[in-house]
Amino acid sequence: MLTVNGVTKKYKKFLANDNLSFTVNDSEIGILLGPNGAGKSTIIKSIVGLLKYDGTIEINGLDNRSLEAKRLIGYIPEIPALYDTLTVEEHLEFVRRAYRVTDENITEKLLERFELTDKRKKMGKELSKGMQQKVSICCALVHNPSVVIFDEPMLGLDPHAIKELKLLFKELKEQGKTVLISTHMIDTLEDYWDVVHIMMNGKIAATRHNVAGNHDEKSLEELFFQITEGAKS
Repeated sequence: MLTVNGVTKKYKKFLANDNLSFTVNDSEIGILLGPNGAGKSTIIKSIVGLLKYDGTIEINGLDNRSLEAKRLIGYIPEIPALYDTLTVEEHLEFVRRAYRVTDENITEKLLERFELTDKRKKMGKELSKGMQQKVSICCALVHNPSVVIFDEPMLGLDPHAIKELKLLFKELKEQGKTVLISTHMIDTLEDYWDVVHIMMNGKIAATRHNVAGNHDEKSLEELFFQITEGAKS
């Protein structure tokens, strides 16, 4: 479970996140939807402990800055950050040992799942953007996190990898994980969410829960454009 309560983040005089509060429960897929510059990546980086902020963030009831909470988080950044001279296989082994995961087979399972078996000996600097993204996803899943954070996960992936990623979202949900996905691509995740928070100018402008029978409400796309285009006028 992820709980964000009253989080504010400033870069000097610029207010990137303005008193944000939201929750994503176990077995839920939460979406942060908004245009570029809305503050999505800032709150993501705050959740995973990369930024200082005012307010509180809890992972399964633990302060997100604690070591115990960090062990529960899997983070896939928008831009993969691989080591140039480590191979694909070595990246996964490095993370596995850092988290003291004893199941050595997890590396093989993830390499096979994301079609990286034949790339296992290639170094990070030799990989395409899409391949780097796949390795980043694998590294985030090695330690079986209970809260998985994706920042613009579809960028650079081929259609097959996108299909596998969507299946992964469903599997994580079925396993009782908490999933948070930041994106500005509405259509790619249309059928894969439980709660959506639409962000504008560092705030949550609207929240939509995926409840059966809400046929009279505006579609998510209509709501998004109403909010974002209205803010420009």
